[in-house]
Amino acid sequence: MKITILADNKIIAPKSLKAEWGFSALVESNEVLMFDVGLGTALNNLIMLQKPFPEKIILSHGHYDHTTALYPFPKKLRLYAHPDVFLPRFFEGRFIGLPFQKELVLNNFDYLEQREPMEVSKGIWALGEIPREFETAVLKDSFAIRDGKKEKDEILDDQSLAIKTNKGVVLLLGCCHSGLRNTVKWAEEVVGDEVKFIIGGTHLIAYPEDKILEIVKNLKVDLIAPTHCTGLKAEMIISKLMGENYKPAGVGSEFEF
Repeated sequence: MKITILADNKIIAPKSLKAEWGFSALVESNEVLMFDVGLGTALNNLIMLQKPFPEKIILSHGHYDHTTALYPFPKKLRLYAHPDVFLPRFFEGRFIGLPFQKELVLNNFDYLEQREPMEVSKGIWALGEIPREFETAVLKDSFAIRDGKKEKDEILDDQSLAIKTNKGVVLLLGCCHSGLRNTVKWAEEVVGDEVKFIIGGTHLIAYPEDKILEIVKNLKVDLIAPTHCTGLKAEMIISKLMGENYKPAGVGSEFEF
């Protein structure tokens, strides 16, 4: 099983790749899956890296930096997503939601509504709504419109991928608004094995230094490769605390398990 970062804020591989404020990763296993699609660089980077085209797409949540590049994927490609990905969303007064009407997405994709954990390919689970016992990373001054009414946006659609390997669970994160500790705990419950590898956006950028230290010190993993919304301060803390178990990651990074 191989994971390749296709969209991120920074570039790792020395190729003609592009970076953006967004996230997308390709999972090559029994099937080829794309987890999030980013803003617009993922397809170019996929081609430049000579990667196979995805057979299925899974969305982590409905923010623009994870969903904008849904086109020009082929008509009726299978798409897994929580129904809340279609909610109009705003942060500090600006629109940050999925930039397509729901009807257009339903017409173009084979959409499968997914609230609960679901095995989207053999040994790979989309985690669905994640129970929240510990801290979360929702956005301050943000709201969504549901049934014509304004509400605080708890980003309940935020989910991650949990991939079972013979070395433990690989946790692939989009933004982890549900909270890193909550997501790790839920992945272990769903898969029935320990999370040993974490790759993707942790959204630790949302926390002060003492909270980042508390969260990272509680991780018992063999690898953490943070991307996207982790933040430079948090990444430096992770590097210091995790030592050789920390790996810088960005566009072009590949991980094999």
